[in-house]
Amino acid sequence: MAEKIRVGLFFGGNSSEHDVSKRSAKNYYDALDPEKYQIFPVLISKKGIMIDSETSKRVLFGEDEDELLAGLPNKNADIFGPIDLIRNLKLDVLFPSVHGNLGEDGTLAGLFRLMNIPYVGSGLRAHAISFDKVITKELMTVNGIRNTKYIVIFQNDKNKPDWDSVSKQLGEVVFVKAANQGSSVGVSRVTNAEEYENALRDSFQYDEKLLVEKAVESPTELEIGLLGNDRVITSPIGAHWAPGQDHGSGWFDYKNKFVDNSKMKYQIPAKISPAKSKELENMAVKAYKVLGIKGFARIDFLMSKDGEIFLSEPNTLPGNTNMSLFPILFEAAGMNRSQQAEKLIQLAFEEFKREQNISYSFKELGSEKLGQFDIKK
Repeated sequence: MAEKIRVGLFFGGNSSEHDVSKRSAKNYYDALDPEKYQIFPVLISKKGIMIDSETSKRVLFGEDEDELLAGLPNKNADIFGPIDLIRNLKLDVLFPSVHGNLGEDGTLAGLFRLMNIPYVGSGLRAHAISFDKVITKELMTVNGIRNTKYIVIFQNDKNKPDWDSVSKQLGEVVFVKAANQGSSVGVSRVTNAEEYENALRDSFQYDEKLLVEKAVESPTELEIGLLGNDRVITSPIGAHWAPGQDHGSGWFDYKNKFVDNSKMKYQIPAKISPAKSKELENMAVKAYKVLGIKGFARIDFLMSKDGEIFLSEPNTLPGNTNMSLFPILFEAAGMNRSQQAEKLIQLAFEEFKREQNISYSFKELGSEKLGQFDIKK
Protein backbone atom coordinates (compact mmCIF):
# COMPACT_ATOMS: atom_id res chain seq x y z
CA MET A 1 0.00 0.00 0.00
CA ALA A 2 1.32 3.41 -1.01
CA GLU A 3 2.32 5.77 1.77
CA LYS A 4 -0.19 8.50 2.44
CA ILE A 5 0.61 12.06 1.44
CA ARG A 6 1.05 14.17 4.57
CA VAL A 7 -0.96 17.39 4.23
CA GLY A 8 -0.66 20.37 6.53
CA LEU A 9 -4.04 22.13 6.57
CA PHE A 10 -3.63 25.69 7.86
CA PHE A 11 -6.61 27.72 9.06
CA GLY A 12 -7.66 30.56 11.36
CA GLY A 13 -5.46 33.66 11.38
CA ASN A 14 -5.49 36.99 13.15
CA SER A 15 -8.06 38.62 10.88
CA SER A 16 -11.78 39.31 10.82
CA GLU A 17 -12.16 36.19 8.66
CA HIS A 18 -10.90 33.81 11.35
CA ASP A 19 -14.18 31.89 11.72
CA VAL A 20 -14.80 31.82 7.96
CA SER A 21 -11.41 30.14 7.59
CA LYS A 22 -12.42 27.43 10.07
CA ARG A 23 -15.45 26.54 7.97
CA SER A 24 -13.41 26.47 4.77
CA ALA A 25 -10.74 24.23 6.30
CA LYS A 26 -13.27 21.78 7.73
CA ASN A 27 -14.78 21.31 4.28
CA TYR A 28 -11.31 20.68 2.81
CA TYR A 29 -10.61 18.19 5.59
CA ASP A 30 -13.84 16.34 4.76
CA ALA A 31 -13.16 16.49 1.01
CA LEU A 32 -9.67 14.96 1.00
CA ASP A 33 -9.64 11.18 0.61
CA PRO A 34 -8.46 9.65 3.94
CA GLU A 35 -7.18 6.60 2.02
CA LYS A 36 -4.73 8.82 0.15
CA TYR A 37 -4.03 11.73 2.51
CA GLN A 38 -3.07 12.02 6.16
CA ILE A 39 -4.19 15.48 7.24
CA PHE A 40 -2.58 17.52 9.99
CA PRO A 41 -4.67 20.60 10.86
CA VAL A 42 -2.67 23.62 12.02
CA LEU A 43 -4.62 26.42 13.64
CA ILE A 44 -3.28 29.97 13.58
CA SER A 45 -4.78 31.59 16.65
CA LYS A 46 -6.42 35.00 16.82
CA LYS A 47 -3.07 36.22 18.16
CA GLY A 48 -1.26 34.87 15.11
CA ILE A 49 0.37 31.91 16.87
CA MET A 50 0.54 28.44 15.27
CA ILE A 51 -0.98 25.76 17.48
CA ASP A 52 0.01 22.09 17.68
CA SER A 53 -1.86 19.79 15.33
CA GLU A 54 -3.64 17.74 18.01
CA THR A 55 -5.20 20.83 19.59
CA SER A 56 -5.86 22.32 16.16
CA LYS A 57 -7.85 19.27 15.12
CA ARG A 58 -10.04 19.60 18.21
CA VAL A 59 -10.78 23.21 17.28
CA LEU A 60 -11.49 22.25 13.67
CA PHE A 61 -14.02 19.70 14.88
CA GLY A 62 -15.93 22.24 16.94
CA GLU A 63 -14.41 22.49 20.42
CA ASP A 64 -14.24 25.98 21.91
CA GLU A 65 -11.04 27.58 20.68
CA ASP A 66 -10.68 30.18 23.42
CA GLU A 67 -11.09 27.59 26.20
CA LEU A 68 -8.64 25.14 24.61
CA LEU A 69 -5.96 27.77 24.01
CA ALA A 70 -6.29 29.45 27.39
CA GLY A 71 -4.27 26.74 29.10
CA LEU A 72 -1.57 26.38 26.45
CA PRO A 73 1.88 27.92 26.85
CA ASN A 74 2.88 30.31 24.07
CA LYS A 75 5.70 28.02 23.01
CA ASN A 76 5.14 28.75 19.32
CA ALA A 77 4.99 32.52 19.79
CA ASP A 78 8.67 33.06 18.93
CA ILE A 79 9.90 33.43 15.36
CA PHE A 80 11.12 29.82 15.12
CA GLY A 81 7.91 28.29 16.51
CA PRO A 82 6.07 27.96 13.17
CA ILE A 83 9.18 26.61 11.45
CA ASP A 84 9.75 23.97 14.12
CA LEU A 85 6.08 22.98 14.15
CA ILE A 86 5.91 22.50 10.38
CA ARG A 87 9.29 20.76 10.18
CA ASN A 88 8.43 18.31 12.97
CA LEU A 89 5.24 17.22 11.20
CA LYS A 90 7.31 16.10 8.18
CA LEU A 91 4.70 17.38 5.73
CA ASP A 92 4.69 16.67 1.99
CA VAL A 93 2.45 19.56 0.99
CA LEU A 94 1.07 22.62 2.75
CA PHE A 95 -2.56 23.62 2.22
CA PRO A 96 -3.41 27.14 3.42
CA SER A 97 -7.06 27.94 4.05
CA VAL A 98 -6.38 31.23 5.83
CA HIS A 99 -8.36 34.17 4.51
CA GLY A 100 -7.28 37.77 5.00
CA ASN A 101 -4.16 38.60 7.01
CA LEU A 102 -1.39 35.97 7.03
CA GLY A 103 -3.04 34.00 4.22
CA GLU A 104 -4.23 36.10 1.31
CA ASP A 105 -1.62 38.77 1.99
CA GLY A 106 1.18 36.32 1.15
CA THR A 107 2.71 35.87 4.60
CA LEU A 108 2.24 32.09 4.75
CA ALA A 109 3.32 31.64 1.14
CA GLY A 110 6.58 33.39 1.96
CA LEU A 111 7.18 31.08 4.93
CA PHE A 112 6.32 28.00 2.88
CA ARG A 113 8.66 29.05 0.07
CA LEU A 114 11.46 29.60 2.58
CA MET A 115 10.94 26.08 3.94
CA ASN A 116 11.08 24.66 0.41
CA ILE A 117 7.91 22.57 0.73
CA PRO A 118 5.20 22.38 -1.97
CA TYR A 119 2.14 24.47 -1.13
CA VAL A 120 -1.30 25.13 -2.56
CA GLY A 121 -2.00 28.44 -4.26
CA SER A 122 -0.06 31.50 -5.27
CA GLY A 123 3.33 32.71 -4.15
CA LEU A 124 3.95 35.68 -1.89
CA ARG A 125 4.10 38.28 -4.67
CA ALA A 126 0.79 37.35 -6.33
CA HIS A 127 -1.02 37.17 -2.99
CA ALA A 128 0.33 40.51 -1.78
CA ILE A 129 -0.41 42.34 -5.02
CA SER A 130 -3.91 40.86 -5.39
CA PHE A 131 -4.77 41.50 -1.74
CA ASP A 132 -4.06 45.21 -2.12
CA LYS A 133 -7.10 46.65 -3.88
CA VAL A 134 -5.24 49.79 -4.95
CA ILE A 135 -2.27 47.98 -6.53
CA THR A 136 -4.67 45.57 -8.24
CA LYS A 137 -6.66 48.41 -9.81
CA GLU A 138 -3.49 50.16 -10.94
CA LEU A 139 -2.24 46.99 -12.63
CA MET A 140 -5.62 46.38 -14.24
CA THR A 141 -5.71 49.93 -15.56
CA VAL A 142 -2.17 49.76 -16.99
CA ASN A 143 -2.99 46.45 -18.71
CA GLY A 144 -6.26 47.62 -20.24
CA ILE A 145 -8.58 45.56 -18.03
CA ARG A 146 -11.67 47.67 -17.40
CA ASN A 147 -12.40 48.62 -13.78
CA THR A 148 -14.36 51.38 -12.06
CA LYS A 149 -13.06 54.92 -11.57
CA TYR A 150 -11.40 55.47 -8.19
CA ILE A 151 -9.31 57.64 -5.90
CA VAL A 152 -6.90 56.65 -3.12
CA ILE A 153 -6.79 58.20 0.37
CA PHE A 154 -4.03 57.69 2.95
CA GLN A 155 -4.61 58.03 6.68
CA ASN A 156 -1.78 60.55 7.05
CA ASP A 157 -2.97 62.75 4.18
CA LYS A 158 -3.20 66.29 5.53
CA ASN A 159 -5.88 67.35 3.07
CA LYS A 160 -8.21 64.42 2.57
CA PRO A 161 -10.82 65.05 -0.12
CA ASP A 162 -14.21 66.04 1.28
CA TRP A 163 -17.51 64.64 0.12
CA ASP A 164 -18.15 67.42 -2.37
CA SER A 165 -14.83 66.74 -4.07
CA VAL A 166 -15.35 62.97 -4.09
CA SER A 167 -18.91 63.12 -5.41
CA LYS A 168 -17.85 65.49 -8.22
CA GLN A 169 -15.14 63.05 -9.33
CA LEU A 170 -16.94 59.75 -8.81
CA GLY A 171 -20.67 60.45 -8.60
CA GLU A 172 -23.30 60.50 -5.88
CA VAL A 173 -22.84 56.85 -4.88
CA VAL A 174 -19.42 55.42 -3.99
CA PHE A 175 -17.90 52.55 -2.05
CA VAL A 176 -15.20 53.20 0.53
CA LYS A 177 -12.91 50.20 1.09
CA ALA A 178 -9.89 49.40 3.22
CA ALA A 179 -7.21 48.58 0.66
CA ASN A 180 -6.04 45.39 2.41
CA GLN A 181 -9.02 43.55 3.83
CA GLY A 182 -11.44 40.85 2.70
CA SER A 183 -15.00 39.55 2.95
CA SER A 184 -16.47 43.08 2.74
CA VAL A 185 -14.96 44.03 6.10
CA GLY A 186 -14.11 47.74 6.19
CA VAL A 187 -16.38 48.44 3.22
CA SER A 188 -19.22 50.99 3.16
CA ARG A 189 -21.70 52.18 0.58
CA VAL A 190 -21.80 55.99 0.73
CA THR A 191 -24.35 58.49 -0.57
CA ASN A 192 -23.78 61.66 1.52
CA ALA A 193 -21.24 63.58 3.57
CA GLU A 194 -22.17 62.02 6.92
CA GLU A 195 -21.93 58.49 5.56
CA TYR A 196 -18.62 59.38 3.93
CA GLU A 197 -17.04 60.57 7.20
CA ASN A 198 -18.34 57.48 9.02
CA ALA A 199 -16.97 55.25 6.26
CA LEU A 200 -13.52 56.80 6.49
CA ARG A 201 -13.42 56.20 10.25
CA ASP A 202 -14.56 52.61 9.84
CA SER A 203 -12.17 51.69 7.01
CA PHE A 204 -9.15 53.32 8.63
CA GLN A 205 -9.55 50.81 11.48
CA TYR A 206 -8.34 48.15 9.06
CA ASP A 207 -5.74 49.87 6.90
CA GLU A 208 -3.87 53.14 6.45
CA LYS A 209 -4.81 53.22 2.77
CA LEU A 210 -8.36 53.43 1.39
CA LEU A 211 -9.92 52.97 -2.00
CA VAL A 212 -12.95 55.09 -2.93
CA GLU A 213 -14.71 53.66 -5.98
CA LYS A 214 -17.45 54.91 -8.25
CA ALA A 215 -20.51 52.67 -7.82
CA VAL A 216 -22.06 50.86 -10.76
CA GLU A 217 -25.78 51.63 -10.65
CA SER A 218 -28.00 48.59 -9.93
CA PRO A 219 -25.30 46.15 -11.07
CA THR A 220 -25.35 42.46 -11.73
CA GLU A 221 -22.50 40.92 -9.76
CA LEU A 222 -20.70 38.22 -11.68
CA GLU A 223 -17.93 35.85 -10.65
CA ILE A 224 -15.80 33.17 -12.22
CA GLY A 225 -13.52 30.53 -10.75
CA LEU A 226 -10.11 29.75 -12.21
CA LEU A 227 -7.92 26.68 -11.66
CA GLY A 228 -4.39 26.21 -12.93
CA ASN A 229 -0.83 27.41 -13.07
CA ASP A 230 0.34 28.22 -16.58
CA ARG A 231 -2.67 26.55 -18.17
CA VAL A 232 -5.91 27.79 -16.68
CA ILE A 233 -9.41 26.32 -16.73
CA THR A 234 -12.46 28.39 -15.88
CA SER A 235 -15.73 27.60 -14.19
CA PRO A 236 -19.16 28.63 -15.42
CA ILE A 237 -19.91 32.28 -14.71
CA GLY A 238 -22.18 32.91 -11.76
CA ALA A 239 -24.45 35.87 -11.06
CA HIS A 240 -25.93 37.04 -7.78
CA TRP A 241 -28.02 39.84 -6.36
CA ALA A 242 -28.28 40.97 -2.76
CA PRO A 243 -31.70 42.03 -1.46
CA GLY A 244 -32.54 45.36 -3.07
CA GLN A 245 -29.45 45.40 -5.29
CA ASP A 246 -31.29 45.27 -8.60
CA HIS A 247 -33.38 48.35 -7.85
CA GLY A 248 -31.93 50.09 -4.78
CA SER A 249 -29.18 50.22 -2.18
CA GLY A 250 -28.58 46.53 -1.45
CA TRP A 251 -25.12 45.06 -1.89
CA PHE A 252 -23.13 41.90 -1.13
CA ASP A 253 -21.95 42.80 2.38
CA TYR A 254 -20.52 40.60 5.16
CA LYS A 255 -23.98 39.70 6.49
CA ASN A 256 -25.20 38.55 3.07
CA LYS A 257 -22.00 36.54 2.53
CA PHE A 258 -21.65 34.70 5.81
CA VAL A 259 -24.47 35.33 8.28
CA ASP A 260 -27.76 35.10 6.38
CA ASN A 261 -27.81 34.70 2.64
CA SER A 262 -31.32 33.25 2.58
CA LYS A 263 -32.58 36.25 0.60
CA MET A 264 -29.71 36.26 -1.90
CA LYS A 265 -30.52 35.35 -5.48
CA TYR A 266 -28.04 33.21 -7.41
CA GLN A 267 -27.89 32.18 -11.04
CA ILE A 268 -25.41 29.58 -12.31
CA PRO A 269 -24.68 29.78 -15.13
CA ALA A 270 -25.39 33.48 -15.45
CA LYS A 271 -27.88 34.38 -18.13
CA ILE A 272 -25.67 36.69 -20.12
CA SER A 273 -24.90 36.59 -23.83
CA PRO A 274 -22.17 34.33 -25.22
CA ALA A 275 -20.26 37.44 -26.28
CA LYS A 276 -20.37 38.91 -22.77
CA SER A 277 -19.42 35.56 -21.26
CA LYS A 278 -16.38 35.36 -23.52
CA GLU A 279 -15.41 38.95 -22.75
CA LEU A 280 -15.56 38.31 -19.01
CA GLU A 281 -13.65 35.03 -19.28
CA ASN A 282 -10.89 36.71 -21.30
CA MET A 283 -10.66 39.55 -18.77
CA ALA A 284 -10.42 37.05 -15.91
CA VAL A 285 -7.69 34.92 -17.49
CA LYS A 286 -5.69 38.02 -18.43
CA ALA A 287 -5.97 39.38 -14.87
CA TYR A 288 -4.96 35.97 -13.44
CA LYS A 289 -1.78 36.01 -15.53
CA VAL A 290 -1.00 39.71 -15.01
CA LEU A 291 -1.20 39.21 -11.25
CA GLY A 292 0.90 36.03 -11.40
CA ILE A 293 -1.74 33.90 -9.66
CA LYS A 294 -1.13 30.16 -9.34
CA GLY A 295 -3.35 27.30 -8.25
CA PHE A 296 -6.73 28.93 -8.01
CA ALA A 297 -8.70 32.13 -7.63
CA ARG A 298 -12.16 33.60 -7.84
CA ILE A 299 -12.41 36.88 -9.73
CA ASP A 300 -15.42 39.12 -9.25
CA PHE A 301 -16.97 41.48 -11.78
CA LEU A 302 -19.78 44.03 -12.00
CA MET A 303 -22.00 44.42 -15.05
CA SER A 304 -23.91 47.66 -15.59
CA LYS A 305 -27.44 47.90 -16.94
CA ASP A 306 -26.08 48.54 -20.44
CA GLY A 307 -23.85 45.45 -20.30
CA GLU A 308 -20.49 47.07 -19.59
CA ILE A 309 -18.28 44.73 -17.53
CA PHE A 310 -15.89 45.98 -14.83
CA LEU A 311 -13.38 43.85 -12.92
CA SER A 312 -14.09 44.24 -9.21
CA GLU A 313 -11.39 42.23 -7.42
CA PRO A 314 -9.50 38.92 -7.35
CA ASN A 315 -9.54 36.47 -4.44
CA THR A 316 -6.40 34.34 -4.29
CA LEU A 317 -7.57 32.10 -1.42
CA PRO A 318 -11.32 31.92 -2.05
CA GLY A 319 -13.54 30.51 0.64
CA ASN A 320 -14.66 26.89 0.81
CA THR A 321 -17.64 27.25 3.14
CA ASN A 322 -21.07 25.88 2.26
CA MET A 323 -21.97 29.34 0.95
CA SER A 324 -18.69 30.09 -0.84
CA LEU A 325 -19.01 30.73 -4.55
CA PHE A 326 -15.74 29.24 -5.85
CA PRO A 327 -16.53 25.60 -5.01
CA ILE A 328 -20.16 26.04 -6.03
CA LEU A 329 -19.13 27.36 -9.46
CA PHE A 330 -16.92 24.35 -10.14
CA GLU A 331 -19.54 21.97 -8.76
CA ALA A 332 -21.82 23.39 -11.44
CA ALA A 333 -19.21 22.27 -13.99
CA GLY A 334 -19.27 18.72 -12.59
CA MET A 335 -16.17 18.94 -10.38
CA ASN A 336 -17.07 18.03 -6.81
CA ARG A 337 -15.22 19.34 -3.76
CA SER A 338 -13.05 16.24 -3.43
CA GLN A 339 -11.93 16.62 -7.03
CA GLN A 340 -11.27 20.32 -6.49
CA ALA A 341 -9.10 19.67 -3.44
CA GLU A 342 -7.24 16.89 -5.27
CA LYS A 343 -6.59 19.23 -8.21
CA LEU A 344 -5.23 21.94 -5.93
CA ILE A 345 -2.71 19.56 -4.39
CA GLN A 346 -1.69 18.30 -7.84
CA LEU A 347 -1.11 21.90 -8.97
CA ALA A 348 0.96 22.56 -5.84
CA PHE A 349 3.36 19.72 -6.70
CA GLU A 350 3.52 20.85 -10.35
CA GLU A 351 4.38 24.44 -9.43
CA PHE A 352 6.98 23.29 -6.90
CA LYS A 353 8.66 21.15 -9.57
CA ARG A 354 8.68 24.09 -11.99
CA GLU A 355 10.28 26.35 -9.39
CA GLN A 356 12.96 23.76 -8.64
CA ASN A 357 13.97 23.79 -12.31
CA ILE A 358 14.53 27.56 -12.39
CA SER A 359 18.21 28.33 -12.84
CA TYR A 360 19.88 30.74 -10.45
CA SER A 361 23.39 31.64 -11.56
CA PHE A 362 25.95 32.79 -9.01
CA LYS A 363 29.00 34.77 -10.06
CA GLU A 364 31.96 35.09 -7.78
CA LEU A 365 33.12 38.64 -7.22
CA GLY A 366 36.73 39.53 -7.92
CA SER A 367 38.75 42.44 -6.56
CA GLU A 368 36.73 45.63 -6.40
CA LYS A 369 38.00 48.50 -8.55
CA LEU A 370 36.35 51.77 -7.71
CA GLY A 371 36.18 54.54 -10.28
CA GLN A 372 37.10 58.13 -9.54
CA PHE A 373 34.41 60.64 -8.73
CA ASP A 374 34.11 63.97 -6.99
CA ILE A 375 31.11 64.25 -4.67
CA LYS A 376 31.66 68.00 -4.30
CA LYS A 377 30.55 68.74 -7.86
